Parts: sequence; structure tokens; C-alpha cells
Amino acid sequence: MIHDLWPTFRLTISTPRLRLRLPREAELGGLAELAGRGIHDPSERPFLTPWTDGTAADRIRIVLQSHWDELSTWEVDDWSLGLGVFATSGEPLGMVTLRAKDFPVVHEVATTSWLGLEHHGQGLGTEARRGLLTLAFDHLGAEAARTEVFQDNHASQGVSRKLGYEHDGISRDARGSEVLISDRLRLTRSRWADVPHTDVVVDGVDACRHMFAG
Repeated sequence: MIHDLWPTFRLTISTPRLRLRLPREAELGGLAELAGRGIHDPSERPFLTPWTDGTAADRIRIVLQSHWDELSTWEVDDWSLGLGVFATSGEPLGMVTLRAKDFPVVHEVATTSWLGLEHHGQGLGTEARRGLLTLAFDHLGAEAARTEVFQDNHASQGVSRKLGYEHDGISRDARGSEVLISDRLRLTRSRWADVPHTDVVVDGVDACRHMFAG
């Protein structure tokens, strides 16, 4: 069974409306097609990933290649856990990623996420991130979580602030000849303790804990 050969397939994060888990191949196709239909307004560019530069097929390819790359390059000291976000009915809604380098030493993670455009504005992004952070802090022993958000990405800024992240400087990235400035945001364990998350259930972590901490 794939669950025995790659134990993160046993991992499931449940929130009141969502299930977060590694997608199976057929489900990955559904998530990729969802991204192909769009994950933000075509007139906006809230991510460094060029989601709107190209065709639906290009966006599908980004999702597939990113997922396979994360699985194939996993190391205890350098990993990315990309989980599908599904409604309790099984409908694919988007993806969230928890990543870390040298986690057994520094105990810090970073998060990224996207939702299909039709699922925006319902609080699902906040709920999915809350589930992911519950795994990081309460089950893997993270001391801090980081994210970087464009200063004009008000939706993602709002999610981060709602969950207790604080400003931690800026970063500068190049997009062609343009300089883009992002806010670096950081959530500490002490601030996470004030975020309600008793309705989040994490299953299967014991079977795969060695993949995160050696």
C-alpha cells in the first residue's frame, strides 16, 4: 500500500468544512484543472508564480510538476508538504503547502496556498491555513511560521493578520525589470496559542513523524 511506502499519505487534517491531505493521482488531476480555470482575477498578480501568464494548460502543468517535485526531492532537512484542500464532500478547492529547511534544528516553517477562484471570499483560506498551522505547531513542534505577501495582496494579508502574524521586515523580488516588495510576516508559538483551533483534528502524524524530524 502507498500509505506504508510513503507515510505522509496517512496524514489528514480535518476542519469543520475541509479535509487537507496528499491528493491521489485522480484527485491531483482535479486540483490541476481547478488551477487551470484560474486562482485569482486575471487583472491581478498576487503571486510570484505567473499563474495568469499563459494558458490553462500552463497552469495545470505548474500544479502537476510542483507536486511531483515536492515528493521526489523530500529530505528530512529540506521538505515541502503540498496538501490538497477538499470540501468534506470531496470537492477539490485548492492546495496548501508547508515547507521547511533544517527543521530539526531551527523549528520554523513557511506556508503558501491557493484556492480556485470560485472558492474565494468564503473564509476557506483562513480555515485551511489554521489547519496547516495546527499540524506545524501542535504536532511537529514548530516554534514559528513565516509567510511572504505582496503589500497589495489584501486578501492574503488579512488571513495572516487574522491568525496572529506580525510584521517581520520586507523582501524584494524581481519580476522582469520590475521590483516587487513583499511583507515578511511571522507567527510565533506564543501568539499561535491565542488562535482558536480546538476544532481541528490531525490524524496519521505518528506514522510519518520521522519524515519531518529524523
